[in-house]
Amino acid sequence: MNAPDTLAPIRLTSFSHGGGCGCKIAPGVLSEILKSSTRMPVPPELLVGIETADDAAVYKLNDEQALIATTDFFMPIVDDPYDFGRIAATNAISDVYAMGGTPIMALAIVCMPIERLALDTIRRILEGGEATCAAAGIPIAGGHTIDSVEPIYGLIVLGLVHPDKVKTNSDARAGDKLILGKPLGVGILSAALKKEKLSDAGYAAMIANTTKLNVSGRALSALDAVHALTDVTGFGLLGHTLELCRGARLAARIAMKDVPLIEGVEELAAQGMVTGASPRNWAGYGDEVRLGAGITDLHRALLTDPQTSGGLLVSCAPEAVDEVLAIFRRDGFESAQVVGELAAGEPIVTVV
Repeated sequence: MNAPDTLAPIRLTSFSHGGGCGCKIAPGVLSEILKSSTRMPVPPELLVGIETADDAAVYKLNDEQALIATTDFFMPIVDDPYDFGRIAATNAISDVYAMGGTPIMALAIVCMPIERLALDTIRRILEGGEATCAAAGIPIAGGHTIDSVEPIYGLIVLGLVHPDKVKTNSDARAGDKLILGKPLGVGILSAALKKEKLSDAGYAAMIANTTKLNVSGRALSALDAVHALTDVTGFGLLGHTLELCRGARLAARIAMKDVPLIEGVEELAAQGMVTGASPRNWAGYGDEVRLGAGITDLHRALLTDPQTSGGLLVSCAPEAVDEVLAIFRRDGFESAQVVGELAAGEPIVTVV
């Protein structure tokens, strides 16, 4: 049966059991699944694979080029179909920037409940994704569609980077500073939206953060003093900092007072506007985190909050901090700031 052109309006988020990067399988469950997976032979050209849970795979093509390949998709985090498409596309493209690369093209992943969503709604989702890809300077060159119970949209994104400029999440060094490019709180805003408690200003802030392309990754890849790079998404700031720690066998210290937050999210979190992914994240890695005496349950909710299309997390030498921040400021990331540091020690995160 074909989808009708018009149907009674249905909130997109009403289809979703979890929205945006909050849909991710909990880190503890994912770890359990992957530890028993069969390891295939790895060719020397595969510079980055699954070993350190990095943002994308990287395959060396020649001495000057390596191919970055990634995929990301999820259920609606907002009700506006155009905004949903923009957010999903921005989030997918971010993985290429997080490897220090430049995106070159995308393929669309489109799974829609054809009998329940109007064709115009589906068209607007795709138009949103196309608009973001146009802003990134890449075409959507194809894709795949299926009839699905829940609306799901995302992209496969390919990019290029010089093999010597690849930035992984596992090369951080003791003494590095940690710089976060975007403020936290997207998951909290999405929880408030689903409960119809989000103000117009809060929605505008949510869209502004989730549709801002992490283009700074391209310039950061050129800096030798930038040792590691990732983006903060579904596992929250704590989870993705832990990935840096595990990859480099280092300890991290985060200063809660320095962590940038989207305006209003503390108040919303205090009212219980927290996603189900936040406690699942804590259950998955909380035993690898040490919370200081002044760190409250509210702080923990903010640090485990799943970020959809979150900011870049940079590990760089102290002398490079000003240059890294200047790159972020040039690209419009005014909230970027130093949030912590790395040191020798057991791979845990301490929050003070």
